[in-house]
Amino acid sequence: MISLTLLCIPISLLWISMEKLLIFIGQDPVISHEAGRYAVCLIPALFGIAILQPLMKYLQAQSLIIPMLLSAITTLCFHIPLCWVFVFNMGFGNVGAAFAVGISYWLNVIFLGTYVKFSPSCKSSRVPLTKEALQGIGEFLCLAVPSAVILQWWSFEFMILVSGLLPNPQLETSVLSICLTTITLLAMIPFGIAAAASTRVSNQLGAGKPQAARLAVFTVMIIAGTEAAIVSSALFVCRYIVGYAYSNGKEVVDYMTAMVPLICLSAILDGLQIVLGGIAKGCGWQHIGAYVNLASFYIGGIPVALLLGFFLKLKGRGLWLGIMAGTVIQTAILSAITIRTNWEKQVNPHNYCYLLKFSLRSSHSAF
Repeated sequence: MISLTLLCIPISLLWISMEKLLIFIGQDPVISHEAGRYAVCLIPALFGIAILQPLMKYLQAQSLIIPMLLSAITTLCFHIPLCWVFVFNMGFGNVGAAFAVGISYWLNVIFLGTYVKFSPSCKSSRVPLTKEALQGIGEFLCLAVPSAVILQWWSFEFMILVSGLLPNPQLETSVLSICLTTITLLAMIPFGIAAAASTRVSNQLGAGKPQAARLAVFTVMIIAGTEAAIVSSALFVCRYIVGYAYSNGKEVVDYMTAMVPLICLSAILDGLQIVLGGIAKGCGWQHIGAYVNLASFYIGGIPVALLLGFFLKLKGRGLWLGIMAGTVIQTAILSAITIRTNWEKQVNPHNYCYLLKFSLRSSHSAF
């Protein structure tokens, strides 16, 4: 929690300068201005999520899922009317959504923080904040940096950024942002499955039960595959109306209709990749995941996206196809690593004692 909060300071400074940076790299001035305003208004949300994420991991490690579910549902009940009031009733527009996001994150922090503070379920793991919390920052960053690199969302954000350099940047950026929002929404279930897989696999390996860990991996991949097939099929059936959820403009809606088949394929690939990434984190393979991500997206996907989008004139479709190519590579490599894993060797104390030590220290020093 301390590490994440400190990291929010340089990120906030970057966001404050976002408009100038976007204009400097050649983005449309109007889009840059709106993006800069939104980023500045989103800074409170940044600090909120920096506190929220450790709270969630703290509860996940103890399998206390119901409090998080209830907190999320309650927050959602506040978030929807807040968005409506700020965006439409008060006329704040897109920055109103940023205000609503910030308030919602902090509400979630308050709900979960109150539960952690007063719940008997957390009594045994709840300790006062001491100087020992600072001793784990180095170890935290050793895991956090590779974990950050393993996220493929960097590639998606890069795709949105370079789409502003295409002809008709307003249309391209709008449609690709809608595609990213849609795929992010579809990824919520895989992220939940991945979090459960990460916790389950790490707990079973830490308990010296390789067969149970293998069974957990097998089970979670079946669930992920089934979920991806159902969600992508439902989206494809609704391809002609999806665009109307975001815009009334015919040009945007028609473009979205053409993009939906690609989004469906991405939903399948991302669903599998996200869960495989969760398994990798549960096994302590963050460094391997970072190398795989570098090879898949920074060496493979992004160059292909630039080639298809700019040189072959496929524009937004080309950018998305390039990122999909990176996802295919990443999913294939992570699948091969997972299939060939010797789970008996994974329970070797040298393989998990560092993670166990880090997890215990993180849990006790967070509060």
